[in-house]
Amino acid sequence: MRKKILHIVGSLNQTKQLHQIARHMPDYDHYFSQFFGEGLIFKWLAESGLSDWNIMGTNGAFRNEQKQYLEKVGAKYDYRGEQFQDEYAVVFICSDLMVPKNFTNARIVFVQEGMTDPIDWKSRMIHKLSLPAWIAGNTSLNGCSNTCDLYCVASQGYAQFFEEMGTDRKKIHITGIPNFDHAASFLENDFPYRDYVLVCTSDIREVGGDDDRLGFLRRIKELAEDREVIFRLHPNEKYSRALKEIQAIFGAKVKIFQAGNTDHMIANCEELFTQYSSVVYIGMALGKKVHSYFSMDMLKSRLPVQNGGMSAKLIAELAREQFLEAELEFSIDSFAYQNPQWAFYE
Repeated sequence: MRKKILHIVGSLNQTKQLHQIARHMPDYDHYFSQFFGEGLIFKWLAESGLSDWNIMGTNGAFRNEQKQYLEKVGAKYDYRGEQFQDEYAVVFICSDLMVPKNFTNARIVFVQEGMTDPIDWKSRMIHKLSLPAWIAGNTSLNGCSNTCDLYCVASQGYAQFFEEMGTDRKKIHITGIPNFDHAASFLENDFPYRDYVLVCTSDIREVGGDDDRLGFLRRIKELAEDREVIFRLHPNEKYSRALKEIQAIFGAKVKIFQAGNTDHMIANCEELFTQYSSVVYIGMALGKKVHSYFSMDMLKSRLPVQNGGMSAKLIAELAREQFLEAELEFSIDSFAYQNPQWAFYE
């Protein structure tokens, strides 16, 4: 029988990342599931609509984008992994804020999705008291649970951060991460605009945070001067509110996108403004002038490895070697020697 692999996804970025890995493992049966928490309470929260603002919700923006993509590529779906629970050999996840424990025969592989939210006093207290990381209400503790069997991360900077937060360094491999490992590939695109200021907003308010959105917009207006400004809204944002705010400062004719290829928009821009968004890394890798709520020093230290788009393949081979096919001749050490652009955290 072919071994089964489950991919637990949430956002479109997570879905595309794990699907890329699955494509490099065609000799296994792959299934996908919406992100979930164990137990009837979390299942009710996900299906009642109360969680539609986050990746656990079954009817929100995250789920809708994910569903369209999975249907387009013909992926098989097993919600919560209930159909083949004990048959899964490996479970890939992009968030260890909730790690399923009901897959008794599976090894868990964490694939970093992108940047994590800043650590604040609440996050540190939750981590120090060993409380469930999801209580923080954000991604600040993602990658810090040390509950997965393997951690595939974006860069040396993130590897050091996860280790400092308690994840076993022996589990961590700097593989780079799909969607952020080949920024140069986005330069060839059919997005019709060029040389503008691009603003990629975040869903800070939608997830319960404080956002001085008007102050942010006024600052962009000042720095953009007479250049064209284009907005790419986070898919989870309340569109009507964002639209009203942006038009109040930039006028009714300003270009605002709630969908579309963000990477292509970044490739064609002159300057990029972000809040708490991983897409800042694409701008940095392409040499754009970028702005972020994070410090530039921190972003530079954590910039994802650029390896020509090979992260998904490397992660697939790691899972094969360590958990699926022990007899494989593939060696991580020899692979790194032959491909020095890949660093490993030892």
